Amino acid sequence: MGSASAPASMAVLTNSTCDTLYDHRKYARVLIPIFYCVVFIVGLLGNTLALHVIQINVKKMNSTTLYSLNLVISDILFTLSLPLRIIYYAQGFHWSLGEALCKISGFLFYINTYAGVNFMTCLSVDRFIAVVLPLRFAKFRKVSNVRYICLGVWMLVLVQTLPLLGMEMTNREPQNFTTCMEYPNFEKVDNIATILIGAVFLGFFIPVVTILVCYSFLTSKLHFAAKNNHLTEKYGRSRKAIGVICCVSVVFVICYSPYHIDIFQYMIRKLVSNPDCADLTAFQVSLHITVCLMNLNSCLDPFIYFFACKGYKRKLLKLMKRQVSISFSSAVRTSPEGSSKDFIDGHKMQHNSERLTEWKLHEQDQSTEPRQSERTYRISLNMNST
Repeated sequence: MGSASAPASMAVLTNSTCDTLYDHRKYARVLIPIFYCVVFIVGLLGNTLALHVIQINVKKMNSTTLYSLNLVISDILFTLSLPLRIIYYAQGFHWSLGEALCKISGFLFYINTYAGVNFMTCLSVDRFIAVVLPLRFAKFRKVSNVRYICLGVWMLVLVQTLPLLGMEMTNREPQNFTTCMEYPNFEKVDNIATILIGAVFLGFFIPVVTILVCYSFLTSKLHFAAKNNHLTEKYGRSRKAIGVICCVSVVFVICYSPYHIDIFQYMIRKLVSNPDCADLTAFQVSLHITVCLMNLNSCLDPFIYFFACKGYKRKLLKLMKRQVSISFSSAVRTSPEGSSKDFIDGHKMQHNSERLTEWKLHEQDQSTEPRQSERTYRISLNMNST
């Protein structure tokens, strides 16, 4: 969503005076629904699996997993709001479900989008405290306190999004279709440019600066620790953590920056000048593209979980392995050339091969254990002497 209002002395350009705002309907009604169908399927399945993994470890809940739980819930709720938008775009920006349902869908859409932004910010601050300031601000990482912080985040996002319910979000276009939650529908709101500039600062610029600052200090701390601890550097734990941090930061910036920068620059232009119909049309098309990019974040989060969370990775691989095993068993049972005896013999051969591999690995571990213990002992002696 984006909108602006010109000063009182300027004429307000609306969709009633600009009939080119939706000339891209014939392309958008095909491409946007396909895109959101992919986001819906991948986001719902990936985040549902993440929710399942977190629930399994609910007894080991800490500040990080609690923030992650709320982030996963916001992503799931966001993806559940997509089917109505898919129908809307497939009908060529036509909303046939009434004003009330348009407001509800828009409300759910944005409250979960910015809940995700805020919980990603909380995660970055939590990691910063855990690594850089573990003693001074430890109380902010207690689960009892984090629950109140999460509740506060939901309340903040709710307050930010509630004004949408007081605005008229549908509009009957001259081409005989009804739009829902589109930028031109908000131009008639007084002082909307100033409101949206403030919303961009509060909902994007402050979170992105916080995330980048926290992760910059965190990366520097991990890199310094790796240089002073050869075992950490050897096993690549620091490099993996730094890689995940960089991945999270890059995904966040790439997904959220274009949309908010697009709104910010147009609101500034609206305050100092009066853009014409061509400018408004270009902005409208760019909003549809940047909103798609922003919403891509909800289905990219599961891929980050895959590389960052061992439990998520292990569960997904286990499910995939089980599916392959079921498919193989079904193929053997239904194959005319196969028999139960062949399957049993193959299973025994696989089992014996696995036992032989385990025995070899055990022998190798026993032969290398004294050397590794001696090396670790020498490193500890050197560290103690310094």
